[in-house]
Amino acid sequence: MARDASVCVFGEDVRVAVSNVTAGLAKRFGPERVLDTPISEQAFTSFATGAALVGLRPLVEFQIPSLLFLAFEQIANQAHKFSLMSGGQARVPVTYLLPGSGSRESWAGQHSDHPYGLFAHVGVKTVVPATPSDAYGLLLSALRDDDPVVVFAPAGALGVREDVDLAALGPVPLGRGRVHRSGTDVTVVAVGHLVHEALSVAEELAGRVSVEVFDPRTLHPLDRAGLAASLARTGRLVVLDDSNRSCGFAAEVLATAAEGRGCGPRRAG
Repeated sequence: MARDASVCVFGEDVRVAVSNVTAGLAKRFGPERVLDTPISEQAFTSFATGAALVGLRPLVEFQIPSLLFLAFEQIANQAHKFSLMSGGQARVPVTYLLPGSGSRESWAGQHSDHPYGLFAHVGVKTVVPATPSDAYGLLLSALRDDDPVVVFAPAGALGVREDVDLAALGPVPLGRGRVHRSGTDVTVVAVGHLVHEALSVAEELAGRVSVEVFDPRTLHPLDRAGLAASLARTGRLVVLDDSNRSCGFAAEVLATAAEGRGCGPRRAG
């Protein structure tokens, strides 16, 4: 926000930073750029689309993941399609930031969705960081992107801590995965907080099975080349994903590998 005066923040209780994401922003940048909105996700999501069309770069914060269902039409059918229908003449640089839930205790039935697969399915840029440095870099890239980007902050990873050099932090390109651990026997593709589960299991199996942990980071566009390179090294694939199983992201990864676009040579044994 200090670098780009067009960046602004919309959402419920963002000035008091209920989720702690926007702490200090209202005091630093003023109420004109940090705007508390009425409790109507459909209204302020559409408001952000209009603001983006006239030159602003809004970040919209949602407090729980299921609220995206209320605003799905505004994102998938309006913000996402303006540039397509205008032949690229219109740009809608909106970032939607929200907690992802999935297999998280005590969030109740209506708060436990992790609907990143819906947005990847319709072609909206969708990112799910697993570490603090990736969260910083992916959010930065999302804010600078000229298209709508949905950023899920997995609730299960919010407690992860990392020593970082603030001066060295920078944008993480959208559409590029990350190998957290190299291996030769099997590729484990893990999403969000499940990256840390995969790394824990890989460490436990060290000496018996060489596990490569691949974090796509961006679900759409998917880093197919990175996935292919990993599978070329291992020839085997396991996917960890706690979103909806039916028509979900795990199925897309498995289908990509099975179609040969991301499958390396098989080894005997």
